[in-house]
Amino acid sequence: MDFASIAQSPLLERAHVWIILAAPYVALAALVLSIVAVFLLLAIRWRFMRLALGRNGSIEESVTILARDMKELQTFRTELEQYLKYAELRLRGSLQGYGMVRFNPFAESGGSGNQSFAIAFLDEGHSGVVLSTLYARDRVGVYAKPIENSISTYELTKEENAAIEKARQSIAEHKIEHKPRKTA
Repeated sequence: MDFASIAQSPLLERAHVWIILAAPYVALAALVLSIVAVFLLLAIRWRFMRLALGRNGSIEESVTILARDMKELQTFRTELEQYLKYAELRLRGSLQGYGMVRFNPFAESGGSGNQSFAIAFLDEGHSGVVLSTLYARDRVGVYAKPIENSISTYELTKEENAAIEKARQSIAEHKIEHKPRKTA
């Protein structure tokens, strides 16, 4: 069999007709695929440009910029943690609670009403001061006593002890309300 006899076979002629009929559809499909490929290429390029930072738009420059920013953030976090520890130490020595008791030291004599008071100011370690006033019609006495760990080197009255206890309760309530969050 030679090439001429094969070319004139009825099977090949039918295939030739089918190829002629299918060619426009194959070309149209190729055109649609090429348009889709161009749009995908443009979308990928646009996403790549969004990913790339800096003037040159290279990934290497973007990684360098991100690494530098990460290092700056780590440095800032370390400094912030140190500052917060320092601030926490300072806050522990600040006024954390107070308690006040009004009383009449001269109840049996019938004078002065509840004008006298004892007020305690304590820090987180229950150290501070208790101030007392004794009010009478002809004079007022003001007394201050240092407090260390809820105890004074001076003798305390029951009103002063009550004021210290109220201050301790105020500190305890403050701690319950403002528990720090645990971070991972």
